[in-house]
Amino acid sequence: MGNIYEKKIITVTTPLLPELQIFNKSLEHIWAHKWITNGGPLHQQLENALCEYLKIPYISLFTNGTLPLIIALQALRITGEVITTPYSFVATTHALWWNNITPVFVDIDPKTGNIDPDKIEAAITPHTSAIMPVHVYGNPCDTKRIQEIADAYGLKIIYDAAHAFGVEINGKSILAEGDLSTLSFHATKVYNTIEGGAMVMSDESTKKRIDNLKNFGITDETHVIAPGINSKMDEVRAAYGLLNLKQVDKAIDHRHNVVLRYREALRKVKGISFFDDLPGVKHNYAYFPIFVNEEEYGMNRDTLYFKMKEQNVWGRRYFYPLISTFTPYRGFDSARPEHLPNATRMAEQVICLPLHHLLTDEDVERILKLVVK
Repeated sequence: MGNIYEKKIITVTTPLLPELQIFNKSLEHIWAHKWITNGGPLHQQLENALCEYLKIPYISLFTNGTLPLIIALQALRITGEVITTPYSFVATTHALWWNNITPVFVDIDPKTGNIDPDKIEAAITPHTSAIMPVHVYGNPCDTKRIQEIADAYGLKIIYDAAHAFGVEINGKSILAEGDLSTLSFHATKVYNTIEGGAMVMSDESTKKRIDNLKNFGITDETHVIAPGINSKMDEVRAAYGLLNLKQVDKAIDHRHNVVLRYREALRKVKGISFFDDLPGVKHNYAYFPIFVNEEEYGMNRDTLYFKMKEQNVWGRRYFYPLISTFTPYRGFDSARPEHLPNATRMAEQVICLPLHHLLTDEDVERILKLVVK
């Protein structure tokens, strides 16, 4: 390629941004009405629009994607131990820590990166109160098996669906599974509100409780029913989110086309593996992780990662290191590497290739030339 491509930095992602002139008109509306937070009209519009788009009954918006995890645990009064995955972003387990809950890590299914249902039952103790799985890279968990286990032992399920915006199985949103699901609308996600997040619930009374908890527990001018927190989404980000919702499908289509090119080029590369689409699943193409088998590929993951970086192609080792290796958690017995062989191997092999709506054909060609030997 020419020098222009050698100098250009190709980032692993880039935010989906509304058109600035149109966003400015939204800001003028907010400025004129002087209602900038506390459940304003745009906040309500975005909740309604997301319910329709995501095919869900109720949603509550948050100022980021971590607080709904924390509040979900509060809302369901989860205590003791929660079974979860080590292969995720640290927010998943941090939410447990902030609620004084002990994480119990179980290994993952290498076919999806998700928590392995076959490992869950053996991890249940008298102190277990819930399961917190993650739809890793937007790949749906085996929700049927997990629900069967939860029902058998009287456990709650909170899905960390940070990656799963718009993902469906046979036309049904995976956000409807479990007791609660949480979303992240961070700038790095397929759909973003700069910072932001949401919680999905199945009934009106639960939504009312969540809405109270995210507003200090306040129900009216003179009553506070619980020690809530402030995690409401403001009108500026709601306006931004409404505009992004109109263009997210186009962005996902572009991501899909990039994924198809990646798969076609990499399918016959020895030592490089990746996930294919799952049957019946409407994917959002949030990430494209590849897994580097050093023995077959002739180069380890880190060598390839830094080779790419030297050429201004920024992938991401996502998720590495495992949550279970971090200081707050590595002392737990369930965090020992011998208990987590699949997660450990995946963390040591993964690179997420650049994937976003602004990648050009030249960008994709340049990325592939670095990976395909």
